[in-house]
Parts: sequence; C-alpha cells; structure tokens
Amino acid sequence: MITTIGFILLLLILSGFFSGSETALTGASRPLMHQLERKGDKKAGIVNQLYEDKNKLIGAILLGNNLVNILASALATSILITLFGEAGVVYATIAMTLLVLIFSEILPKTYAFENADRLALTIAPVIRPIVLILSPITNTLQAIVSLTLKILGASRGEGDNDKSIEELRGAISLHEGDDVEAIHHERAMLSSVLDLNEVQVVEIMVHRKSIALIDADLPPDEIVDQALASPYTRIPIWREKPDNIIGIIHAKALLRAIRAQDGRLEGLDILSLCVDPWFIPETTTLLDQLQAFRDKHEHFALVVDEYGSIQGIVTLEDILEEIVGDISDEHDILVSGVRQQADGSYIVDGTVTIRDLNRQFDWEIPDEDAATIAGLVLFESRRIPEVGQVFSFHGFRIEILQRQRNQITSIKLAPLTLSQSSEPIPSPQSTDSK
Repeated sequence: MITTIGFILLLLILSGFFSGSETALTGASRPLMHQLERKGDKKAGIVNQLYEDKNKLIGAILLGNNLVNILASALATSILITLFGEAGVVYATIAMTLLVLIFSEILPKTYAFENADRLALTIAPVIRPIVLILSPITNTLQAIVSLTLKILGASRGEGDNDKSIEELRGAISLHEGDDVEAIHHERAMLSSVLDLNEVQVVEIMVHRKSIALIDADLPPDEIVDQALASPYTRIPIWREKPDNIIGIIHAKALLRAIRAQDGRLEGLDILSLCVDPWFIPETTTLLDQLQAFRDKHEHFALVVDEYGSIQGIVTLEDILEEIVGDISDEHDILVSGVRQQADGSYIVDGTVTIRDLNRQFDWEIPDEDAATIAGLVLFESRRIPEVGQVFSFHGFRIEILQRQRNQITSIKLAPLTLSQSSEPIPSPQSTDSK
C-alpha cells in the first residue's frame, strides 16, 4: 500500500509536469524564441521545432497527462475500496479531484503562466523525446479527430495572415514605457508600417489643386524664376493644358545647365533637361509604391485615375511621412491644418486626412469611404453643406465654418460628450442648420 501511494504521488508529479509543459510551451513568446534561436540558443530552437507541429505537441502532452491522471485515480480507488469498501469510490473521487486540481493543474499552470519563456527553454529538451515516442499514437488520434470532424461537416481552422497581423497590432497597442509621448509615437510608427499594404496612394497624395506646375511654352527666364520660387526640387512641366504633363524638371539639373552656359538663359533647352513623367494608378498601395520607388530609383510619381486624368503627385517622402510622421525642412510650407481651441474643439482644414487625425489624437474615425475629413462630411451628409450647418456622426459634432464654391475648406470638430455620444446618430436629412 505504501508503494502504491508513493506511485500515485509520482503520477501526480508527472501530471503537473505535463500540465505545466503545455502552458509554458504554448504560452512562450514566439518572437523571443525566434530571436534567441538566431543568436544560437539551441533550446530555443527546440521550442520552435515543437511549436511548428503544435498539434502533435499538444496531442502528446494531453495523452501523457490523461494516462497518468487515470492511472493515479485507478490506483487510489483500489486502495480506498480495500479500506472502506464501496464507499471508497466516492472517497477516491473526491480526494483525487482535489489533488489533481490543486497540485497537477492550478499550481503548475500558474507557475508556468508566470514563467513561460524560462520554463519552456528548460523543459523543451525533455518534451521532445516524449513527443517522438508518442508520435505513432498521436498521429492515429489526429487522424481519428480529422475523420470525425469531416463526418460532422466541421473543418479545422488554420491560422492565416490576417490573424497574424491582428496579433501583431495587438502587441503594438500593448507596448508600454515610461515616456508616454515616445511610446505613442512608436506605436503610431509600427502601426503605420502594417497599414502600408492597405492604404492607397490616392489617400496620401498631394492633390492636383496644390501641385506646382510650369508651362513648357514660357520663356526660359520665367521658367527659371518659377522653379526658384517653388519650394520643391521636382516640378512637372505641361504643354497646352495642365493635364498634359510632358516631363519633370529637377532644380539641380536646371542649375547645372545654367552653370554650363555661364549663367546665360538664352537658348536654354528646358525640355532636354526634363525626365519622362512616371504615371501610376490611384489604387496602388503604399507598400507596392515604396517597392517601386526602390526598384526604379525614383522619388516622384504622378497619380492618375481610371480615365487617365491627373489626380495628384506622390513622393517617397510622402510614404515615409506615413510611417515616421511629418518630415519638414527649411523649404517646406508648414501647414498643419489642425488648431486646438480653448473649449477642447478643433478647427480643421478640409484637406486634412482622417488617417492623420486618427494617428495624432488616437481617434477611430472610419476612413474606408473618404480620405479627408471634408470628404467624410460629403459622404455622410449626401450633400454639399452650407456654412453653419452642424452634423453629428461617429461620435463627433462637426460644424461647417468655410466653403469655397463646392469645396469645404474649414471645419470645427468636437468630440461629443458621453451623454451625446450615446444618442442615435441623426440621418443626413435630420441634421441641424444654424
């Protein structure tokens, strides 16, 4: 009897080992294990190998855990039946439930959960041979499970890229530190990198209304004057109509040509200094365009719509600013477009993008249907609003301050109070007007 009790205690220890191993190996940080393996940690490599075939890993651990638990319960039942007769079954059930629950489940899993990475590295070399030994049985069990699911019409979910991206976004949002402002900036940068494949160039381009263009038929001295007056180094050249872009002039090429002629502008062939324009569709994603910039060693592209009309320009700097935030130099025209008021509201230019607002203030204004805040007002209201009209949607009170012809140029944006935000959002037909 003493030997049997000692064997039961050994089985409970093994049960705790299997339970803790399951928690540690499944809860260990995969990025950390990957990094440790790259640095030459062999134990981290074993952890990664085990996780690659996690179905076999979980199957082996559960098989071992159930074997020792059932065997321990059977031995305890036989002892207590000998001592107390048929009532021993009840005593064995109660005793083994408490023992297994406390010492083989809660205790080892709690410890493993709090020390998952360190424990995973320690037990991985022990678990690997167990998985190999039990693999014939676990493979058979997996086949039975798959067949059963197939008969029932269910499918085994497989991990996909979208799930990995969302997990990574969640890890970024959980990133913390002492410097709140720096952490906020780091979160924004990392999230922006993940968004590159979802954002199209039309959402970040400089609109055609704001592009500096030069007429190719102007005299050379006027072209030089306009190029020097522009804050940009690359300027599109057009002929006959602004949509007909025939080349891109670089300020440095222009200065070299002037220097070659000893400063004389007579006879300067502007078109010979231009490079061919590069046109890209407005649906190009930022990730694709960033790669295209790298492949072509270019920094400047013209965005066109499905009809071939010029919509704007996008540069390498525009894409980089989507990742790191605004990049300004001494020649940039600084227009933030957002001015906070004393009452907590914001005066926002209509051209400010929703992405910039969300990133700067941690808002969640949807940007699927419009790129700019003015575009969102047009989409939600289904009309071109008048100055003074007030709308409430997506948790914000929006007042139209200025309008030039059909373009909304200035908006007053204020988050609704808790009581207001709980009210139903009015439909476009029920919006109020001052």
